[in-house]
Amino acid sequence: MRVLIIGSGPAGLTLGSPLARRGHEVISVDRDPGPAADGTWRRRGVMQFQHAHGFRPQVRDLLLAEWPDACDEWVRLGAEPIGFELPDGTSGGTVVRSRRITYERALRAAAGRVRGLTLRTGHVDGLIERRGRVVGAVVDGSSCDADLVVDASGRTARIVGPADDELGGDCGIAYVNRCYRLHDGAALGPLTMPLAWGGTFSGYHAMVFPHEHGHFSVVIIRPTADVALQQLRDRDAFEAACRAIPALAAWTDPARSAPTTDVLVGGRLRNVYREQQRVPGLVAVGDSVSTTTPTVGRGVAMASMQIGGLLDLLDGGADPVTVSEPFGDWCDEHIRPWVEDHIARDDESVQRLQGADIDLSRPLTSTAIVDAAQVDQRILEHVGGFLGMRALPATLAPAEPLARAAYLSGWRPTYADGPSRDELVAVIESAMQPNGSPSWSPASSPGAGTADRERLSA
Repeated sequence: MRVLIIGSGPAGLTLGSPLARRGHEVISVDRDPGPAADGTWRRRGVMQFQHAHGFRPQVRDLLLAEWPDACDEWVRLGAEPIGFELPDGTSGGTVVRSRRITYERALRAAAGRVRGLTLRTGHVDGLIERRGRVVGAVVDGSSCDADLVVDASGRTARIVGPADDELGGDCGIAYVNRCYRLHDGAALGPLTMPLAWGGTFSGYHAMVFPHEHGHFSVVIIRPTADVALQQLRDRDAFEAACRAIPALAAWTDPARSAPTTDVLVGGRLRNVYREQQRVPGLVAVGDSVSTTTPTVGRGVAMASMQIGGLLDLLDGGADPVTVSEPFGDWCDEHIRPWVEDHIARDDESVQRLQGADIDLSRPLTSTAIVDAAQVDQRILEHVGGFLGMRALPATLAPAEPLARAAYLSGWRPTYADGPSRDELVAVIESAMQPNGSPSWSPASSPGAGTADRERLSA
């Protein structure tokens, strides 16, 4: 079988290599030629390339099962596998601390060693159809025939275009991110989970993602509508905010680390699920199917889950020409619920950041249910599979009445230690004045509390 994959990102290469290893002829086309001779790599059009990343167990597990050479290359480049335990005491598997650029470097390097996998630099102008079946694509003006075309072109999904019944849209949150590196011998800063430190404050979220070789990313998340916090894209404002938030101050202390990038602005954030087109000869994977906000690190994990599901179908005898039919059913069952969950949790997050209380007239979101485990330990027995993405969000249903009772009692999650939104705005506005900025102190906000945020590990 000849397979043409549109896109040589993580989804395209992680599918293409196992297909080539099964004896198929695979061509993967991407406009990006890969790292330059001097090692630099800008990866134009991939907004998340330089931004914060955390890799769930599904990513490493798929590589170990289908492409171990790529996993070895990833570790060789510095990726740090970390085993961890879930709140219910069960094993959470092995997450990986790594930057996205390091992950993609490993895949590109390993792809060059896969017999039967050809990487081609070019632009796909459109698909070729004959008698209702996709039989190839036009690449840089020339026809490229294929028995199966895979759309792994990413979240923009311009090759096929949006489906009429596309689920989701803009999520209502935005973020800024800056990358740093620990000085030699410096210890990690505070963590609330193996992959990150996370805190929810009155009006915003903040996170830190450790990567390989001492690299780490600091992220501050706000409602898109909060114009005042847009100023965080300014370097002075961002640095002042980091000094004002105790955990971020610990990580970004000049005695501990130094920045390696300027402030990076997250692009348009969307939660979207696109159904398979169910056109013979065509299948979509990765962000072409599901796109979610990066706050809980599900994107690459869902792509890995899709690739595993597709390979299982093909190994089980599914016809490659019509595999989009059973694969579409698989995605509807195993991927769509995660996007639906993201839509609900982000919608609630925006409302909460803007001052609204939890709406107890509606079903509780997964965030609200997991948070309530802080006061009702019985909830923990229901959350492990969900947090590890081994069980769908619906498995939290038995815990919903327990969580609801906690909220009806008047309990609410406490905020992390740091300034409120209004206090943070004052800090960053002062920082943008000629005379510099004051730092926030706990004494100026007696209502602030501390809490490890389960919502940020969901």
